[in-house]
Amino acid sequence: MSLDHSEKTLEESVEDSLLQKGYIKIDHSEFDREKALFPGTFIEFIKDTQPEKWEKIKKNHGPQAENKIINRLIRELNQHGTIKVLRKGIDDYGVHLNTAYFAPASGLNPEMKKLYDKNRLGVSRQIRYSTKNENSIDIVLSLNGIPVATAELKKPSKGQNYKYAKKQYKEDRDPKELLFQFKKRAVVHFAVDTEEVYMATKLEKQMTVFFPFNKGNKGGRGNPYNPHGYRTSYLWEEIWAKDVWLNILSKYVNVIKDKKGKETLIFPRYHQLEAVQELIKYARKNSAGKNYLIQHSAGSGKSLTIGWLAHRLSNMHGKDDRPVFDSVVVITDRVVLDKQLQDTIYEIDHQQGVVERITKHSWQLKEALEKGKKIIITTLQKFPVVIDKIGYLPKRNYAVIVDEAHSSQTGESAKALKEVLSAESLEEAARKQETMEEEYDPDDEIIKHSIKVQGKQDNLSFFAFTATPKAKTLETFGQPGPDGKPVPFHLYPMRQAIEEGFIMDVLKNYTTYKTYFKLMKSIEDDPEFDKQKASKAAARFVDLHPHNLAQKTQVMVEHFRNKTMKKINGKAKAMLVTSSRLHAYRYKQEFDSYIQENGYDNIKTLVAYSGKVKDPNTEYEFSESEINEIRESELPQKFKENDEYRVLLVADKYQTGFDEPLLHTMFVDKKLGDVKAVQTLSRLNRTHPQKDDTFVLDFVNDAEDIKKAFQPFYEQTTVDETTDPNLLYDLKKKLDEYQVYWHSEVDNFCKLFFKPGKQRKGEADKLDSYVDPAVDRFKNKPQEEQEAFRKSLSQFVRLYSFLLQIIPFQDPELHKLETYGRYLLSKLPQKNTGGKVILNKEIDLEYYRLEKTAQQNIELEKQGTGEVKGPRVNGVSKNKSEEKALLSEILEIMNKLFGKSDLSENDLLYLKQIENDITSDEKLTEVAKNNSLENFGYAYKEKFINKAVERSEQNNEMFQMIMENVLTNLDDPTAYDFFIRYLVKPAYNELRQEG
Repeated sequence: MSLDHSEKTLEESVEDSLLQKGYIKIDHSEFDREKALFPGTFIEFIKDTQPEKWEKIKKNHGPQAENKIINRLIRELNQHGTIKVLRKGIDDYGVHLNTAYFAPASGLNPEMKKLYDKNRLGVSRQIRYSTKNENSIDIVLSLNGIPVATAELKKPSKGQNYKYAKKQYKEDRDPKELLFQFKKRAVVHFAVDTEEVYMATKLEKQMTVFFPFNKGNKGGRGNPYNPHGYRTSYLWEEIWAKDVWLNILSKYVNVIKDKKGKETLIFPRYHQLEAVQELIKYARKNSAGKNYLIQHSAGSGKSLTIGWLAHRLSNMHGKDDRPVFDSVVVITDRVVLDKQLQDTIYEIDHQQGVVERITKHSWQLKEALEKGKKIIITTLQKFPVVIDKIGYLPKRNYAVIVDEAHSSQTGESAKALKEVLSAESLEEAARKQETMEEEYDPDDEIIKHSIKVQGKQDNLSFFAFTATPKAKTLETFGQPGPDGKPVPFHLYPMRQAIEEGFIMDVLKNYTTYKTYFKLMKSIEDDPEFDKQKASKAAARFVDLHPHNLAQKTQVMVEHFRNKTMKKINGKAKAMLVTSSRLHAYRYKQEFDSYIQENGYDNIKTLVAYSGKVKDPNTEYEFSESEINEIRESELPQKFKENDEYRVLLVADKYQTGFDEPLLHTMFVDKKLGDVKAVQTLSRLNRTHPQKDDTFVLDFVNDAEDIKKAFQPFYEQTTVDETTDPNLLYDLKKKLDEYQVYWHSEVDNFCKLFFKPGKQRKGEADKLDSYVDPAVDRFKNKPQEEQEAFRKSLSQFVRLYSFLLQIIPFQDPELHKLETYGRYLLSKLPQKNTGGKVILNKEIDLEYYRLEKTAQQNIELEKQGTGEVKGPRVNGVSKNKSEEKALLSEILEIMNKLFGKSDLSENDLLYLKQIENDITSDEKLTEVAKNNSLENFGYAYKEKFINKAVERSEQNNEMFQMIMENVLTNLDDPTAYDFFIRYLVKPAYNELRQEG
């Protein structure tokens, strides 16, 4: 017997499955082409579910009742759309008719359950939908006679797949046909084969956009092997199943409008639907007190997922038919999420004011919680108020949805961020950024404030969304995987999103540059400086040097104009990521000057940073809005809609949560590490119909470092090892050994601190008396020991707060030390870093070269799971003492640099001859006469290379040593020092004297 592999068998499989799940078969002959309805089914539904209302209809219209009601239905569908009609019903001559019955939130109303069961879900095959031809669609799904979905089915075994189905929709399905008209009938169209599923909500010929509707397969695109049938059978067996399908139509499908009034119909993608459904299932089962981590790739539609989840949680009832959560609190900084939530809930329930956004003071938040508002949107900054207030409302349960990707811009981080933004060099900014991330972790804000007494709270559930979960996030909100390590509750990985074409791969077309430079002393004196501070000052000098900024600006502007500006049909935009406000401000000046000088009238720039920046040259302070001459709130829209504004210069702003599909190119002049690299570069990943690729030009980071940053988040993320609670005991022992505090002081402090009842007058002063002796002992310690103690105590306090969330500690000694330690930390004197070294007149830029080092696609590896490092107890590095060097030591370094015990007369002669060649160059003499040493160095390097090449045969060994160990290795301090002292400076001085 031969098997039938035709599409007909696939249609039959779909139909049979649906009929077994409560659908009814509606023959294609019952479809009215002109009305694009199954009129008979609709009338049957009305008569069956609303007989009394039908009697009124008959009295109003007599024999024409059925035609009148069908015509009324058509007018409503054409005016308001299928979804609104199904949810809100229609009215005719004062009679309200329900067009569908959706599942009630609870089981308290048995009558509603009976009506729900009377819905007529129809499946029809080979529907001839047109009045112009005999074209047919493979499958039409309807609800009470109203078409809600179409599907084209293909079998790869017959030489066709989902791509042919998509082609049919684009080329053979006329969007003007009533069945396919946007909103008016079918709301979604599926292109299906036995391997993959895609869907579209608006047919626009070749402009039709299909989204993947697949489960994913081992971290990538597609669907997993199905031992019981087709890989795509989940579509009709799970998604189109009665309860799920009606739930989608009632709770998920939305029509949203942009500011210009353009409508978009939103249908959930598979990962969004699955995530919300699974979260609701387990939250209903577990009630409050459980945490959930959702790892969804950046650009995967987290805002919509959060909106659907917030609505579902706010209306969710448990087995006892009582609400599981009294209020849902959403922690986010995105204004767009507020609007989406409002619109989503209004579309679903037609209720206004369900969402309360806290925009002003904390009292608003307290009032919203006290009144039991269903959905409350607030920021991380106000999150402690939530926890504090919840403590006074113990009988209420709360769901807290954390939009983690945007938490780092508020709360305690704002103080640290100001420090980073005020940095004046790449090195300084990178160091401050590292310190900020070490001392302040946005996840800590959630973790530490969620402790009321100890550990988790039974009336509080967290739903944490992130694309880049850190170790603390995983251990706090994740669940144990097969090996015991924490993993996300739900996963939609970066790899799958890229392979499905839902986001762009930002690591393709990754170009790196490296800056080579040499500095030299420009004064006769040879003063001493702290080596570490002087090194930072020198780095700051180079970073902000006009030549450095000018060279990089030229590279960026010209590359953008000649290569990427023409992308996205000529609408491509670019972002420059800088390390500080001063860098952004200086770049703004440099960009605008270069653009004006070259007469480029089609590029304008905008700058974005928080607070104000002082111009060192004028001492004036400038805010973002003053420089741009537009309000801060208007910037995103201006950048998006105004074709003139093509480049956005940012300093720690718009690096997260900035979803702009026209953003194609990113220039990076900032050290990016780990999560920061992923969040920043992911600003490019949003898709656009005309966007084929992205481009990154990086002046600071190596491709390998970027790969290491992305790799843990490419697929599922876990930790390399879970946190060992014994780390706390190790830290406590270490802290005890410093003998800064005495245990009796800790005990007395805690007895008073935890004393029941209201604190009496003078007791606060008494607390200080138990801490002040420790502060005095701390001050008498050496500087290195002070910093080691401070760092260890900070680690102890943070680690204790973190571990309380995952391990039920019952150790009062640890709890007392943590309480005392927090207070002690607040009173310890700040680290004395001394005055900042400024080197402006003392040094010059002797040599500068900007060189492209690589242009490549950074390929991430398919590993299944990536690991991030868990918390560690780190030591404190000792401050290096100032180093001095005598001439003899310098000569020894020089000899070692060249790999010889000493330099021969021939070697010295070779160098002297090159020097003579250079100093006899009249053009170079003019450069030395009219420029500082720094500018002279630019010309000198090229001359030196040319002369060294010309005389290479004279001493090839020496030539190779200079080229390999010095000129191509100028980022090495030793090579740099040799180049400055022994090659450039003598020539500069000689030429100036001769001039």
